[in-house]
Amino acid sequence: MNTHLLQTRLEDYAAAAPYPLHMPGHKRRVDPAPGLPAAWDVTEVPGVDDLHEAQGILADAMNRAAALWGAQRSWFLVNGSTGGILAAIRAAALTRPGQPIVCARNCHKSVYHAIELNALAVEWMTPPVDPAFGVYGSVTPAQAAAALDRCPGAAALVLTSPTYEGVLSDVAAIAALCHDRDVPLIVDEAHGAHYLPLAQPFGWQGGAVASGADLVIQSPHKTLPSLTQTALLHQNGGRIPAAAVERQLDVFETSSPSYPLLASLDGCAGLLAAHGTQWFAAWRERLDRFDRAVAPLRRLRVLCHGTDAAKSHPEIFCHDGGKLLVSGAGAGWTGAALADRLRRDGFETEMACGANVLAMTSPCDAEDALDRLAAALLAVDAASAAPAAPLPPPLPEPGAAACPIAEAVRRPAVTLPLAQAAGRVAAEYLWAYPPGVPLIAPGERIPAGFAAAAAALESSGTRLRHTSATLPDQISVLA
Repeated sequence: MNTHLLQTRLEDYAAAAPYPLHMPGHKRRVDPAPGLPAAWDVTEVPGVDDLHEAQGILADAMNRAAALWGAQRSWFLVNGSTGGILAAIRAAALTRPGQPIVCARNCHKSVYHAIELNALAVEWMTPPVDPAFGVYGSVTPAQAAAALDRCPGAAALVLTSPTYEGVLSDVAAIAALCHDRDVPLIVDEAHGAHYLPLAQPFGWQGGAVASGADLVIQSPHKTLPSLTQTALLHQNGGRIPAAAVERQLDVFETSSPSYPLLASLDGCAGLLAAHGTQWFAAWRERLDRFDRAVAPLRRLRVLCHGTDAAKSHPEIFCHDGGKLLVSGAGAGWTGAALADRLRRDGFETEMACGANVLAMTSPCDAEDALDRLAAALLAVDAASAAPAAPLPPPLPEPGAAACPIAEAVRRPAVTLPLAQAAGRVAAEYLWAYPPGVPLIAPGERIPAGFAAAAAALESSGTRLRHTSATLPDQISVLA
Protein backbone atom coordinates (compact mmCIF):
# COMPACT_ATOMS: atom_id res chain seq x y z
CA MET A 1 0.00 0.00 0.00
CA ASN A 2 1.40 3.37 -1.04
CA THR A 3 0.87 5.68 1.93
CA HIS A 4 2.44 8.71 0.20
CA LEU A 5 0.52 9.13 -3.06
CA LEU A 6 1.05 12.87 -3.43
CA GLN A 7 4.76 12.61 -2.66
CA THR A 8 5.09 9.86 -5.26
CA ARG A 9 3.40 12.06 -7.86
CA LEU A 10 5.72 14.95 -7.02
CA GLU A 11 8.79 12.73 -7.25
CA ASP A 12 7.61 11.36 -10.61
CA TYR A 13 7.12 14.89 -11.87
CA ALA A 14 10.64 15.89 -10.79
CA ALA A 15 12.11 12.75 -12.37
CA ALA A 16 10.53 13.61 -15.72
CA ALA A 17 12.92 16.59 -15.70
CA PRO A 18 10.93 19.33 -17.44
CA TYR A 19 13.04 22.44 -16.94
CA PRO A 20 11.22 24.73 -14.47
CA LEU A 21 10.66 28.15 -16.00
CA HIS A 22 8.39 28.84 -13.04
CA MET A 23 8.51 29.26 -9.27
CA PRO A 24 10.11 28.46 -6.86
CA GLY A 25 13.40 30.19 -7.45
CA HIS A 26 15.61 27.32 -6.25
CA LYS A 27 14.64 25.57 -9.56
CA ARG A 28 15.03 22.17 -7.87
CA ARG A 29 18.78 22.65 -8.34
CA VAL A 30 19.87 24.50 -5.17
CA ASP A 31 18.73 23.15 -1.80
CA PRO A 32 17.93 26.06 0.56
CA ALA A 33 19.33 23.93 3.39
CA PRO A 34 20.61 20.34 3.53
CA GLY A 35 17.85 17.77 3.81
CA LEU A 36 14.95 19.93 2.62
CA PRO A 37 12.77 18.30 -0.07
CA ALA A 38 13.48 20.91 -2.74
CA ALA A 39 13.24 18.28 -5.49
CA TRP A 40 9.48 18.06 -5.04
CA ASP A 41 8.83 21.63 -3.95
CA VAL A 42 6.89 22.75 -7.00
CA THR A 43 4.13 25.17 -7.90
CA GLU A 44 0.71 24.50 -9.45
CA VAL A 45 1.84 22.83 -12.67
CA PRO A 46 -0.17 20.32 -14.72
CA GLY A 47 -0.30 16.95 -13.00
CA VAL A 48 -0.01 18.07 -9.37
CA ASP A 49 -3.32 19.96 -9.07
CA ASP A 50 -4.17 23.34 -7.48
CA LEU A 51 -5.22 23.52 -3.81
CA HIS A 52 -7.56 26.46 -4.46
CA GLU A 53 -9.32 24.66 -7.32
CA ALA A 54 -8.56 21.02 -6.60
CA GLN A 55 -9.80 18.59 -9.26
CA GLY A 56 -7.08 15.94 -9.38
CA ILE A 57 -4.65 14.39 -6.95
CA LEU A 58 -5.23 17.01 -4.23
CA ALA A 59 -8.99 16.55 -4.48
CA ASP A 60 -8.49 12.80 -4.14
CA ALA A 61 -6.18 13.30 -1.14
CA MET A 62 -8.71 15.53 0.64
CA ASN A 63 -11.50 13.03 -0.09
CA ARG A 64 -9.39 10.28 1.50
CA ALA A 65 -8.89 12.47 4.56
CA ALA A 66 -12.64 13.13 4.81
CA ALA A 67 -13.33 9.40 4.74
CA LEU A 68 -10.66 8.71 7.36
CA TRP A 69 -11.95 11.35 9.79
CA GLY A 70 -15.61 10.65 9.01
CA ALA A 71 -16.37 14.12 7.62
CA GLN A 72 -18.69 15.13 4.83
CA ARG A 73 -15.86 17.18 3.31
CA SER A 74 -12.29 18.09 4.29
CA TRP A 75 -9.83 20.74 3.19
CA PHE A 76 -6.03 20.70 3.54
CA LEU A 77 -4.60 23.82 5.18
CA VAL A 78 -0.97 24.93 5.07
CA ASN A 79 -1.03 27.96 7.38
CA GLY A 80 -2.11 26.14 10.50
CA SER A 81 -5.42 25.95 12.29
CA THR A 82 -5.27 29.73 12.50
CA GLY A 83 -6.15 30.05 8.82
CA GLY A 84 -8.99 27.57 9.16
CA ILE A 85 -10.42 29.33 12.20
CA LEU A 86 -10.32 32.72 10.48
CA ALA A 87 -12.02 31.27 7.40
CA ALA A 88 -14.67 29.34 9.36
CA ILE A 89 -15.76 32.27 11.50
CA ARG A 90 -15.72 34.66 8.55
CA ALA A 91 -17.87 32.24 6.52
CA ALA A 92 -20.35 31.97 9.39
CA ALA A 93 -20.46 35.75 9.83
CA LEU A 94 -21.16 36.37 6.15
CA THR A 95 -23.70 33.56 5.95
CA ARG A 96 -25.69 35.26 8.73
CA PRO A 97 -24.76 38.93 8.41
CA GLY A 98 -25.29 41.21 11.37
CA GLN A 99 -25.68 38.38 13.86
CA PRO A 100 -23.44 38.01 16.94
CA ILE A 101 -21.63 34.81 17.84
CA VAL A 102 -21.59 32.77 21.03
CA CYS A 103 -18.01 32.00 22.02
CA ALA A 104 -16.12 30.24 24.81
CA ARG A 105 -13.86 32.66 26.69
CA ASN A 106 -10.96 30.17 26.66
CA CYS A 107 -10.56 30.11 22.88
CA HIS A 108 -7.21 30.62 21.15
CA LYS A 109 -6.18 34.13 20.14
CA SER A 110 -6.97 33.34 16.48
CA VAL A 111 -10.67 33.18 17.40
CA TYR A 112 -10.36 36.63 18.98
CA HIS A 113 -8.64 37.91 15.85
CA ALA A 114 -11.54 36.60 13.75
CA ILE A 115 -13.97 38.38 16.07
CA GLU A 116 -11.91 41.56 15.73
CA LEU A 117 -11.60 41.38 11.92
CA ASN A 118 -15.33 40.79 11.48
CA ALA A 119 -16.34 43.40 14.11
CA LEU A 120 -18.56 40.79 15.74
CA ALA A 121 -20.62 41.19 18.87
CA VAL A 122 -20.01 38.26 21.22
CA GLU A 123 -21.99 36.44 23.89
CA TRP A 124 -19.24 34.95 26.04
CA MET A 125 -19.27 31.63 27.87
CA THR A 126 -16.59 31.38 30.57
CA PRO A 127 -15.95 27.77 31.60
CA PRO A 128 -15.46 27.00 35.28
CA VAL A 129 -11.87 26.80 36.51
CA ASP A 130 -10.58 23.53 37.96
CA PRO A 131 -9.24 24.60 41.37
CA ALA A 132 -6.64 21.83 41.66
CA PHE A 133 -4.78 22.68 38.45
CA GLY A 134 -6.00 26.21 37.83
CA VAL A 135 -7.04 25.54 34.22
CA TYR A 136 -10.33 26.08 32.46
CA GLY A 137 -12.74 23.18 32.68
CA SER A 138 -15.39 22.24 30.12
CA VAL A 139 -18.05 24.44 28.57
CA THR A 140 -21.24 22.87 29.88
CA PRO A 141 -24.37 22.22 27.83
CA ALA A 142 -26.26 24.37 30.35
CA GLN A 143 -23.89 27.28 29.66
CA ALA A 144 -24.33 26.81 25.93
CA ALA A 145 -28.12 26.65 26.21
CA ALA A 146 -28.27 29.80 28.33
CA ALA A 147 -25.97 31.69 25.95
CA LEU A 148 -28.01 30.60 22.93
CA ASP A 149 -31.19 31.70 24.70
CA ARG A 150 -29.62 35.13 25.28
CA CYS A 151 -28.45 35.26 21.68
CA PRO A 152 -31.15 33.79 19.41
CA GLY A 153 -30.19 33.56 15.76
CA ALA A 154 -26.45 33.59 16.48
CA ALA A 155 -24.12 33.30 13.50
CA ALA A 156 -22.34 30.41 15.25
CA LEU A 157 -21.28 28.97 18.56
CA VAL A 158 -17.50 28.58 18.85
CA LEU A 159 -15.64 26.48 21.42
CA THR A 160 -12.31 24.69 21.90
CA SER A 161 -12.31 20.95 22.59
CA PRO A 162 -9.94 19.50 23.58
CA THR A 163 -8.15 22.46 25.09
CA TYR A 164 -4.39 22.86 25.21
CA GLU A 165 -4.45 20.96 28.51
CA GLY A 166 -6.66 18.19 27.11
CA VAL A 167 -10.04 19.21 28.55
CA LEU A 168 -12.98 18.13 26.40
CA SER A 169 -16.51 19.47 26.43
CA ASP A 170 -19.67 17.50 25.68
CA VAL A 171 -19.61 18.46 22.02
CA ALA A 172 -22.42 16.08 21.05
CA ALA A 173 -24.83 17.64 23.55
CA ILE A 174 -23.80 21.17 22.60
CA ALA A 175 -24.15 20.36 18.88
CA ALA A 176 -27.71 19.12 19.52
CA LEU A 177 -28.55 22.34 21.37
CA CYS A 178 -27.14 24.43 18.53
CA HIS A 179 -28.92 22.50 15.82
CA ASP A 180 -32.26 22.63 17.64
CA ARG A 181 -31.90 26.41 17.22
CA ASP A 182 -30.46 26.18 13.68
CA VAL A 183 -27.13 27.63 14.89
CA PRO A 184 -23.92 26.18 13.41
CA LEU A 185 -21.27 24.86 15.77
CA ILE A 186 -17.59 25.60 15.04
CA VAL A 187 -15.05 23.63 17.08
CA ASP A 188 -11.38 24.49 17.37
CA GLU A 189 -10.07 20.93 17.65
CA ALA A 190 -6.48 21.88 16.85
CA HIS A 191 -5.29 19.63 19.67
CA GLY A 192 -7.61 16.77 18.73
CA ALA A 193 -6.72 15.63 15.21
CA HIS A 194 -6.24 12.16 16.72
CA TYR A 195 -9.99 11.95 17.44
CA LEU A 196 -10.92 9.92 14.39
CA PRO A 197 -13.00 6.75 14.03
CA LEU A 198 -10.13 4.25 14.17
CA ALA A 199 -8.99 5.75 17.52
CA GLN A 200 -12.36 5.35 19.24
CA PRO A 201 -11.85 1.73 20.41
CA PHE A 202 -8.74 2.86 22.29
CA GLY A 203 -10.38 5.60 24.34
CA TRP A 204 -10.29 8.66 22.08
CA GLN A 205 -14.02 9.26 21.89
CA GLY A 206 -16.09 12.42 21.80
CA GLY A 207 -14.35 14.09 18.86
CA ALA A 208 -16.07 17.03 17.23
CA VAL A 209 -16.53 15.46 13.78
CA ALA A 210 -18.26 12.36 15.16
CA SER A 211 -20.27 14.59 17.52
CA GLY A 212 -21.83 16.49 14.62
CA ALA A 213 -20.09 19.89 14.74
CA ASP A 214 -20.63 21.85 11.52
CA LEU A 215 -17.03 22.98 11.02
CA VAL A 216 -14.04 21.43 12.79
CA ILE A 217 -10.48 22.72 12.56
CA GLN A 218 -7.61 20.39 13.44
CA SER A 219 -3.80 20.55 13.51
CA PRO A 220 -2.44 17.07 12.72
CA HIS A 221 1.08 18.35 13.37
CA LYS A 222 0.30 18.66 17.08
CA THR A 223 -0.39 14.99 17.81
CA LEU A 224 0.10 13.07 14.55
CA PRO A 225 2.93 12.53 12.04
CA SER A 226 2.61 15.69 9.96
CA LEU A 227 4.80 18.75 9.51
CA THR A 228 4.35 21.92 11.53
CA GLN A 229 1.87 24.35 9.95
CA THR A 230 -0.35 21.63 8.47
CA ALA A 231 -4.04 21.60 9.39
CA LEU A 232 -7.43 20.29 8.32
CA LEU A 233 -10.88 21.84 8.10
CA HIS A 234 -13.78 19.37 8.18
CA GLN A 235 -17.41 20.08 7.29
CA ASN A 236 -20.63 18.36 8.35
CA GLY A 237 -24.01 19.54 7.07
CA GLY A 238 -24.82 22.70 5.17
CA ARG A 239 -25.53 25.37 7.79
CA ILE A 240 -22.32 27.02 6.63
CA PRO A 241 -22.16 26.27 2.89
CA ALA A 242 -19.01 24.72 1.44
CA ALA A 243 -18.83 27.51 -1.13
CA ALA A 244 -18.70 30.10 1.67
CA VAL A 245 -15.89 28.18 3.36
CA GLU A 246 -13.91 27.88 0.13
CA ARG A 247 -14.29 31.59 -0.56
CA GLN A 248 -12.80 32.44 2.83
CA LEU A 249 -10.00 29.89 2.49
CA ASP A 250 -9.15 31.73 -0.73
CA VAL A 251 -8.90 34.92 1.35
CA PHE A 252 -6.95 33.63 4.36
CA GLU A 253 -4.78 30.88 2.89
CA THR A 254 -1.69 31.54 0.83
CA SER A 255 -2.08 31.40 -2.95
CA SER A 256 1.29 29.59 -3.07
CA PRO A 257 0.74 26.53 -0.85
CA SER A 258 3.76 24.41 -0.01
CA TYR A 259 3.68 21.04 -1.73
CA PRO A 260 5.97 19.46 0.90
CA LEU A 261 3.38 20.48 3.52
CA LEU A 262 0.54 19.12 1.40
CA ALA A 263 2.46 15.87 0.89
CA SER A 264 2.94 15.74 4.65
CA LEU A 265 -0.84 15.87 5.21
CA ASP A 266 -1.48 13.22 2.57
CA GLY A 267 1.29 11.06 4.01
CA CYS A 268 -0.13 11.43 7.53
CA ALA A 269 -3.54 10.24 6.34
CA GLY A 270 -1.97 7.36 4.43
CA LEU A 271 0.06 6.23 7.44
CA LEU A 272 -3.01 6.36 9.68
CA ALA A 273 -5.04 4.32 7.20
CA ALA A 274 -2.30 1.71 7.03
CA HIS A 275 -1.07 1.60 10.62
CA GLY A 276 -3.46 3.66 12.75
CA THR A 277 -5.16 0.78 14.57
CA GLN A 278 -1.83 -0.66 15.73
CA TRP A 279 -0.46 2.81 16.55
CA PHE A 280 -3.41 3.81 18.70
CA ALA A 281 -3.43 0.48 20.51
CA ALA A 282 0.27 0.89 21.33
CA TRP A 283 -0.20 4.51 22.36
CA ARG A 284 -2.94 3.49 24.78
CA GLU A 285 -0.73 0.79 26.26
CA ARG A 286 2.11 3.28 26.82
CA LEU A 287 -0.29 5.69 28.51
CA ASP A 288 -1.73 2.93 30.67
CA ARG A 289 1.77 1.98 31.81
CA PHE A 290 2.47 5.62 32.61
CA ASP A 291 -0.78 5.80 34.54
CA ARG A 292 0.20 2.84 36.69
CA ALA A 293 3.77 4.06 37.12
CA VAL A 294 2.85 7.49 38.52
CA ALA A 295 0.33 6.14 41.04
CA PRO A 296 2.91 6.42 43.90
CA LEU A 297 3.35 10.20 43.41
CA ARG A 298 2.79 12.00 46.73
CA ARG A 299 3.25 15.70 46.00
CA LEU A 300 3.28 16.05 42.22
CA ARG A 301 -0.06 15.51 40.50
CA VAL A 302 -0.81 14.51 36.91
CA LEU A 303 -4.28 15.53 35.75
CA CYS A 304 -6.52 12.44 35.53
CA HIS A 305 -3.53 10.09 35.81
CA GLY A 306 -2.24 7.93 38.65
CA THR A 307 -4.30 8.55 41.77
CA ASP A 308 -5.73 11.82 40.40
CA ALA A 309 -9.21 10.51 39.67
CA ALA A 310 -11.38 12.09 37.00
CA LYS A 311 -14.29 12.23 39.46
CA SER A 312 -12.32 14.72 41.59
CA HIS A 313 -12.60 17.25 38.72
CA PRO A 314 -16.33 17.96 38.33
CA GLU A 315 -15.48 20.99 36.18
CA ILE A 316 -14.10 18.64 33.50
CA PHE A 317 -16.49 16.61 31.34
CA CYS A 318 -13.71 14.42 29.95
CA HIS A 319 -9.94 14.55 29.67
CA ASP A 320 -7.62 13.46 26.86
CA GLY A 321 -5.19 11.01 28.44
CA GLY A 322 -2.57 11.86 25.83
CA LYS A 323 -2.00 15.22 27.53
CA LEU A 324 0.11 14.92 30.67
CA LEU A 325 -0.48 18.05 32.76
CA VAL A 326 1.75 17.94 35.82
CA SER A 327 1.19 20.28 38.77
CA GLY A 328 4.15 21.03 41.00
CA ALA A 329 2.08 23.07 43.47
CA GLY A 330 2.02 20.34 46.11
CA ALA A 331 5.80 20.05 45.98
CA GLY A 332 6.65 23.76 45.80
CA TRP A 333 7.70 23.61 42.14
CA THR A 334 6.71 26.23 39.60
CA GLY A 335 6.01 24.94 36.13
CA ALA A 336 9.11 26.71 34.81
CA ALA A 337 11.35 25.13 37.47
CA LEU A 338 9.86 21.69 36.89
CA ALA A 339 10.32 22.06 33.14
CA ASP A 340 13.97 22.99 33.73
CA ARG A 341 14.47 19.94 35.95
CA LEU A 342 12.92 17.65 33.33
CA ARG A 343 15.12 19.28 30.70
CA ARG A 344 18.16 18.20 32.73
CA ASP A 345 16.65 14.70 32.75
CA GLY A 346 16.54 14.75 28.95
CA PHE A 347 12.95 15.89 28.30
CA GLU A 348 11.80 19.10 26.60
CA THR A 349 8.20 19.73 27.61
CA GLU A 350 5.58 21.65 25.66
CA MET A 351 4.56 24.38 28.10
CA ALA A 352 5.11 25.73 31.61
CA CYS A 353 2.56 28.08 33.15
CA GLY A 354 2.07 28.88 36.82
CA ALA A 355 2.60 25.66 38.75
CA ASN A 356 1.92 23.43 35.73
CA VAL A 357 4.07 21.82 33.08
CA LEU A 358 2.55 20.10 30.05
CA ALA A 359 4.02 17.04 28.35
CA MET A 360 2.41 16.15 25.02
CA THR A 361 2.39 12.59 23.76
CA SER A 362 1.48 11.04 20.42
CA PRO A 363 1.28 7.65 18.71
CA CYS A 364 4.80 8.33 17.44
CA ASP A 365 6.51 8.36 20.85
CA ALA A 366 9.37 5.98 21.55
CA GLU A 367 8.26 2.81 23.32
CA ASP A 368 10.08 3.71 26.56
CA ALA A 369 9.64 7.50 26.53
CA LEU A 370 6.73 7.65 28.96
CA ASP A 371 8.29 5.03 31.22
CA ARG A 372 11.36 7.24 31.53
CA LEU A 373 9.19 10.32 32.11
CA ALA A 374 7.34 8.54 34.92
CA ALA A 375 10.66 7.60 36.52
CA ALA A 376 11.86 11.22 36.31
CA LEU A 377 8.67 12.50 37.96
CA LEU A 378 8.91 9.90 40.72
CA ALA A 379 12.50 11.01 41.41
CA VAL A 380 11.44 14.66 41.65
CA ASP A 381 8.53 13.70 43.89
CA ALA A 382 10.68 11.63 46.24
CA ALA A 383 13.11 14.53 46.71
CA SER A 384 10.37 17.12 47.33
CA ALA A 385 8.90 18.37 50.58
CA ALA A 386 5.56 20.06 51.16
CA PRO A 387 5.72 23.77 50.27
CA ALA A 388 5.45 26.44 52.95
CA ALA A 389 2.63 28.08 50.99
CA PRO A 390 0.62 26.98 47.97
CA LEU A 391 1.56 28.40 44.60
CA PRO A 392 -0.92 30.87 43.07
CA PRO A 393 -3.36 29.61 40.43
CA PRO A 394 -2.31 30.48 36.88
CA LEU A 395 -5.60 32.02 35.72
CA PRO A 396 -6.60 35.59 36.58
CA GLU A 397 -10.34 36.18 36.42
CA PRO A 398 -11.28 37.78 33.06
CA GLY A 399 -13.06 41.11 33.15
CA ALA A 400 -16.52 41.93 31.84
CA ALA A 401 -16.78 43.21 28.27
CA ALA A 402 -17.34 46.97 28.19
CA CYS A 403 -17.23 47.35 24.39
CA PRO A 404 -16.60 45.15 21.31
CA ILE A 405 -13.02 44.12 20.55
CA ALA A 406 -13.03 45.83 17.14
CA GLU A 407 -14.06 49.13 18.76
CA ALA A 408 -11.48 48.88 21.53
CA VAL A 409 -8.53 48.36 19.18
CA ARG A 410 -9.49 51.48 17.16
CA ARG A 411 -10.08 53.95 19.97
CA PRO A 412 -7.36 56.21 21.45
CA ALA A 413 -5.37 54.53 24.21
CA VAL A 414 -2.81 55.31 26.88
CA THR A 415 -0.30 53.11 28.70
CA LEU A 416 -0.52 52.72 32.46
CA PRO A 417 1.26 50.63 35.07
CA LEU A 418 -0.78 47.45 35.40
CA ALA A 419 -1.16 48.07 39.14
CA GLN A 420 -3.00 51.34 38.38
CA ALA A 421 -5.24 49.97 35.63
CA ALA A 422 -8.00 48.31 37.68
CA GLY A 423 -11.40 49.42 36.43
CA ARG A 424 -10.03 50.69 33.10
CA VAL A 425 -10.93 49.12 29.77
CA ALA A 426 -8.12 47.21 28.06
CA ALA A 427 -7.04 48.34 24.61
CA GLU A 428 -4.80 45.33 23.96
CA TYR A 429 -4.46 41.59 24.42
CA LEU A 430 -2.41 40.09 27.21
CA TRP A 431 -1.69 36.35 27.16
CA ALA A 432 0.71 33.61 28.09
CA TYR A 433 1.93 31.87 24.96
CA PRO A 434 1.52 28.99 24.89
CA PRO A 435 -1.41 28.37 25.18
CA GLY A 436 -2.39 31.71 23.58
CA VAL A 437 -5.70 32.22 25.39
CA PRO A 438 -6.07 35.94 26.22
CA LEU A 439 -5.97 36.67 29.95
CA ILE A 440 -7.45 40.05 29.07
CA ALA A 441 -8.83 41.13 25.70
CA PRO A 442 -9.47 44.56 24.18
CA GLY A 443 -12.77 45.94 25.43
CA GLU A 444 -12.70 44.05 28.75
CA ARG A 445 -12.66 45.94 32.02
CA ILE A 446 -9.56 45.09 34.06
CA PRO A 447 -10.63 43.50 37.37
CA ALA A 448 -9.15 44.57 40.71
CA GLY A 449 -7.11 41.39 41.23
CA PHE A 450 -5.74 41.16 37.71
CA ALA A 451 -2.43 42.94 38.36
CA ALA A 452 -1.59 40.71 41.32
CA ALA A 453 -2.48 37.55 39.39
CA ALA A 454 -0.40 38.65 36.40
CA ALA A 455 2.54 39.48 38.69
CA ALA A 456 2.27 36.05 40.32
CA LEU A 457 2.38 34.41 36.90
CA GLU A 458 5.44 36.44 35.93
CA SER A 459 7.18 35.58 39.22
CA SER A 460 6.57 31.87 38.57
CA GLY A 461 8.56 32.15 35.33
CA THR A 462 5.59 32.49 32.96
CA ARG A 463 6.21 35.09 30.30
CA LEU A 464 3.19 37.26 29.48
CA ARG A 465 2.94 38.78 26.02
CA HIS A 466 1.32 42.08 25.07
CA THR A 467 0.15 43.41 21.74
CA SER A 468 0.83 47.06 22.62
CA ALA A 469 2.58 47.76 25.93
CA THR A 470 6.33 47.20 25.81
CA LEU A 471 6.98 46.49 29.50
CA PRO A 472 5.57 43.50 31.41
CA ASP A 473 4.16 45.62 34.25
CA GLN A 474 2.27 47.99 31.92
CA ILE A 475 -0.92 47.74 29.90
CA SER A 476 -2.59 49.79 27.19
CA VAL A 477 -6.07 51.03 28.15
CA LEU A 478 -8.70 53.18 26.50
CA ALA A 479 -8.08 56.88 27.04
